Amino acid sequence: MTPTRKTKQDVVSEFRCSEILAAARKVFATRGFSEATVDDIALSAGIAKGTVYLYFPSKKDIYLAALKSGLTDLQEKTRATMQAATGIRAKLASFVRTRIEYAEANRDFIKIYHSEFGNLTNAAACDSEFQQLYLLQAKMLENALNDAVDAGEIRRVRTDFTAFIIYDMVRGVMTQRLLGWSTGAMEDDIQLLNDLIWKGIVAA
Repeated sequence: MTPTRKTKQDVVSEFRCSEILAAARKVFATRGFSEATVDDIALSAGIAKGTVYLYFPSKKDIYLAALKSGLTDLQEKTRATMQAATGIRAKLASFVRTRIEYAEANRDFIKIYHSEFGNLTNAAACDSEFQQLYLLQAKMLENALNDAVDAGEIRRVRTDFTAFIIYDMVRGVMTQRLLGWSTGAMEDDIQLLNDLIWKGIVAA
């Protein structure tokens, strides 16, 4: 099946949408959702407020789109690096490195991404699509751990539980670095976290 070619209008729309979301991440990271306004986002993007509304009907829609686009990008990068790695130790190291490096390079996104975790226990407040994206990332880990258990690479563990523990350990390091609480270099933090994870699951 021949892929549909993008029109000039499609390209312009994608570019404009990306501009708005990049501006939105900066504004939401700085001011928070409650204090941020569509005017702020338009000003940061260098476009008219009316143009923003051509792409997104409300501030909430902008917020969710900014959150989901970043999370999807992170998920795709994580999946690609894990698939390229051979063996569970290398796959886990890829998971850790990809996410911490992404957090260092995309601090505005990581600020709003982590703030949204407070809503995960509130089904009414947390967007269901965000929950699914969160679960899909943990599932990547779980699948890799299941394969490793079957291959005898690691000891037999509760892979679903272990996947969430590893996920939250990585998120914790991302948060520490974001807040300036880590006293180590990024490479030191990555290595220490990899060692802690591996020693917890390696076969005796």
